[in-house]
Amino acid sequence: MVRTPLTPEERERGERLGQLLREARGGRSMAEVAASAGLSAETLRKIETGRAPTPAFFTVAALAGVLGLSMDEIVGRCAPAEV
Repeated sequence: MVRTPLTPEERERGERLGQLLREARGGRSMAEVAASAGLSAETLRKIETGRAPTPAFFTVAALAGVLGLSMDEIVGRCAPAEV
């Protein structure tokens, strides 16, 4: 299966998501947050660093629940900047 290359906007959105998750995680370890969300620490690392800029909805929802973020907040903070 060939994956369509990501657009610059998708990459930027992934970077904003990663930054938001790192900030929300605060002093908690990556392993602790990932385990609480039912993910591997490597998956969380990829999302936080932008190497997985388009995680599945349920992955984002699980992280939001663990980190106390609303989906509205995530959408608002990760949406493209208006021109």
